[in-house]
Amino acid sequence: MTPQARTAVQDHYPDDVAHCYGCGRLNAHGLHVRSVRDGDAMVARFTPRAEHIAVPGYVYGGLIASLIDCHAIGTAAAAAERAEGREIGEAPAPRFVTGSLHVDFLAPTPLGPELELRAEVTSASARKALVAVAVSVGGRVTARGEVVAVRMPASMARMETPPAP
Repeated sequence: MTPQARTAVQDHYPDDVAHCYGCGRLNAHGLHVRSVRDGDAMVARFTPRAEHIAVPGYVYGGLIASLIDCHAIGTAAAAAERAEGREIGEAPAPRFVTGSLHVDFLAPTPLGPELELRAEVTSASARKALVAVAVSVGGRVTARGEVVAVRMPASMARMETPPAP
């Protein structure tokens, strides 16, 4: 089974916090980043579309930062699940938010081919995780990111569904 065929952590976010533009399954206009376990790492795949252009032939850096951000947050959620003795899908996934995001662009990322994002938690506590993410195209790393993912405060959760845009 390929990593993408497995259940994604974002599929198990509670409905009231599943609207993120980058990874929310309930956002009809979002990117729908899906992070799945692949051994000790988490993997996501994304194919940039024509509207994700920076200059002809290359991906907009803001998209790459968004992908790194959302994949890292999903990776932190999966790590928290595992630390609590559960696998993805056994319970609603815990939600994290971004405490900080750092991206290094190593090479231009071509527009069109599928991107692979591979992430690992490098340190974690009950409240936050440090996540390293590499973005690659055809095995060549074009960007690296580091995200501090913080457990989402209960005050951010909504019990009702937001109105459609």
